Amino acid sequence: MSTNPTRGIFRKKNLDNILAKMNTEGHQLKKTLGAFDLTILGIGAIIGAGIFTLSGTAAAGSEGHVGAGPALVISFILSGIICGITALCYAEFASMIPVAGSAYTYTYTTLGEIVAFVVGWVLLLGYGIGSITVACGWSGYLMQLIKGFGSFLPEWLVNPPYWIIYEYKSALHTRTRLG
Repeated sequence: MSTNPTRGIFRKKNLDNILAKMNTEGHQLKKTLGAFDLTILGIGAIIGAGIFTLSGTAAAGSEGHVGAGPALVISFILSGIICGITALCYAEFASMIPVAGSAYTYTYTTLGEIVAFVVGWVLLLGYGIGSITVACGWSGYLMQLIKGFGSFLPEWLVNPPYWIIYEYKSALHTRTRLG
């Protein structure tokens, strides 16, 4: 008797089993955040520091690229509309599958395990890229703050080597430009 190794990856969670397990084991989470709290949390997670540091550069441009100008405002409006539509989709999912979860849970229930696996990794990748943007923004702020205390701090801290601040390509470009 041979078993198919791909048989289990296309299985789906049954909604009735999920709800029955949740009710019998008492896995209901208590609601502690209100609509305002969740809205502020979502705005903070989405915006972070990246929108403040990158939108000005994107609109005006810099040494290496041409700015987008007023088209940036149009892209923000379109992004806002798409985020609103996404919020409506999540509200629909939450009303159909009323368990604590995210896109992973909804995908597992509707499309299967393998698609949910991919969605979970895509979510992690998205959170990682968002964190990188925020980290780059805040590190730029920190470097500007440290340079403001240049008369009190040692030179190696105020002006660290280029290979610490920039990635390889930018550090090499800055190094060759300055000599």
